[in-house]
Amino acid sequence: MNTDLPLADRTLVVTRATDQAGTLSGALADRGARVVELPVIAIADPADGGAALAAAVADVDAFDWVVVTSPNGARRIADRLDGTIPSDTRFAAIGPRTAVPLIAAGLAVDLIPARAVAEGLLGEFPPPPAGGGRILLARAEVARDVLPDGLRAAGWDVDVVVAYRNVEPDTDPEVLAAAREADAVVFTAESTVRRYTDLAGGPTPALAICIGPISATAAAEAGYSVVEADPHSVEGLVDAACAWTAR
Repeated sequence: MNTDLPLADRTLVVTRATDQAGTLSGALADRGARVVELPVIAIADPADGGAALAAAVADVDAFDWVVVTSPNGARRIADRLDGTIPSDTRFAAIGPRTAVPLIAAGLAVDLIPARAVAEGLLGEFPPPPAGGGRILLARAEVARDVLPDGLRAAGWDVDVVVAYRNVEPDTDPEVLAAAREADAVVFTAESTVRRYTDLAGGPTPALAICIGPISATAAAEAGYSVVEADPHSVEGLVDAACAWTAR
């Protein structure tokens, strides 16, 4: 195997939205992979055009914490704040990449858990102050309820606000045909597993390289053989792909 290009002669499918695929596709290509970009989701504004998010952010000082679970949500929070730095509100992000838009906007991110999943954030989140506390959770329209349910069980008052929606873009049949002939498909979310599998008509190709346990579980349930990234990041995905091909 060429150690400089460990993914040479491998074809990998990247299923991320078009505006998010570049970093992952580039990193895989730098290691020799042929990359088929087949975006199976697109990012859209909430059905209300972002009105609920705007209202919540306008009242951000009323919250003890703002919690974001994806770069999309973090970016929309930062855009709505538009340079305003809340005085006492603290910020939590589910992982390092999710924190990037907040940090770029000059916001201090006080909590990034070691495990970039909802359960990891719950395990490290502090208890509410005496008398109770309030959290703004900005997330996708469709998401697991593990995080808001867990925070409420811990005593927090949680306002869940839709920051964006995952919608289905049109798919090029020729690109889909090329994807079905690839060596592996790369998943970064549970929603992309479901959508790609529906499009492909099953687990084709048979191997899924997944960013974390949620997407890995969805892929295994859909019938894929699964390789899970560790850490749960783009870098972890690329390392997992290289380790897989080395085997």
